[in-house]
Amino acid sequence: MAKQDYILKNRQWLEAKAQESEVKPLDKGVFYKVIKKGNQSSATPNRGSVVTAHYTGKTINGKTFDSSRGGVAPAFRLRELIPGWIIALQQMHIGDKWEVYIPAEMAYGKSNQPGIPGGSTLIFEIELLGIA
Repeated sequence: MAKQDYILKNRQWLEAKAQESEVKPLDKGVFYKVIKKGNQSSATPNRGSVVTAHYTGKTINGKTFDSSRGGVAPAFRLRELIPGWIIALQQMHIGDKWEVYIPAEMAYGKSNQPGIPGGSTLIFEIELLGIA
């Protein structure tokens, strides 16, 4: 598939996903669906927070390119993550588990990454376990 066709297919997939009733918008074209609600009275992280989260990342064809499942949940400084993660995690409470849909522009753009062709819309299942 040509690069432009691949990018278009990813954009169309995200546009269709956004029309689903349980999918909600965030900023800059990022969308999410709640899988499990956590403690809604807990704090939410900010850009300077260190977050602990389990995650699985997939492309729109269902291929997993990364996952923390089966190991210790990693800790990340929020401001060092891709923009789509920063946008989503700042809205999450401890214990929330979301499926997050991130357009290429809020992920790796047109750059290829291991297991991720440039222009990919990314799907992450993220479970926020802690904030420091």
